[in-house]
Amino acid sequence: MPLQEKIGVVTITFNGEDVIDGFMDSINQQDYTNRILYIVDNHSKDQTISKIESKYSPTDTCIIKNSINNGVAGGNNQGIKRALEDGCEYIILINNDTEFEPALFSKLYESSKKTGYSVIVPKMMYYSEPDRLWFAGGGFNKRMGYMNYHIGMGEKDMNQYGNRLISYAPTCCALIHKSVFDDIGLMDEKYFVYFDDTDFWFRMLKDGRHKMFYISEVHFFHKVGSLTKSKTGTRDKFTFGDFTIKFSTRNRVYYLRKQKTLLAYLNIAWFWLRINLRFFFSRKYTINFKTWRLIQRSLLEGIKI
Repeated sequence: MPLQEKIGVVTITFNGEDVIDGFMDSINQQDYTNRILYIVDNHSKDQTISKIESKYSPTDTCIIKNSINNGVAGGNNQGIKRALEDGCEYIILINNDTEFEPALFSKLYESSKKTGYSVIVPKMMYYSEPDRLWFAGGGFNKRMGYMNYHIGMGEKDMNQYGNRLISYAPTCCALIHKSVFDDIGLMDEKYFVYFDDTDFWFRMLKDGRHKMFYISEVHFFHKVGSLTKSKTGTRDKFTFGDFTIKFSTRNRVYYLRKQKTLLAYLNIAWFWLRINLRFFFSRKYTINFKTWRLIQRSLLEGIKI
């Protein structure tokens, strides 16, 4: 392995006591030793932090306790800033509703050194269905106002998607060289949660100085939706929760509005029409006045942010 540079591992906790054990076990088993784990707690009301402090070694761990919920974007920024101040060459943004192999950090780091690319992201599987892909690459759809998309979601993993350059990935797990933050800036905290990663990668894509590389030879499993309770039901049959409806709706509008192009404004109008039609016909929403009003208020908030 090449000489190890310091990596800052940033994760945001919020009432995650049910998932934190698997994550911390995965962290402690990593064979990449020159790292600091930054746990930014967004004012958890459960035993998340007390469990970490009592069960796991505090060595090479920095816990930042917020008195309010700063959101995913704000929390990530707190961790990123602290890691950069501590001299970390790379930052790994990672969800704590994940479990992964002991060589994950080493593989991400070695891929960056080998390829010279600033961002490395792994293949991500459903924890509940470990043979099915959640993420095998991604990109932006220009026609849809540069909306992001996943490749392979829900497909059985047959090693059909190999290592390659991509342009979008969720920050569920991403190794990022410090120069990216110097050139692109930090996360836009107005998003709070959802679309903060889309906005960040889109800014990197427009800037053009950095590339993102996907690697498939990893074992990484995501407990999708476990922290935000974004959906109820199975992967194929589900309904959206109020939290997801609010932030995914308003943030989609805000993301499009920030682009300030005719295409973006047309996509806002199309999105308004489509989400109202989906409310009645897609069966992914609870059909009542409360949910319909939440959609309309969220659309308006996206315009006003």
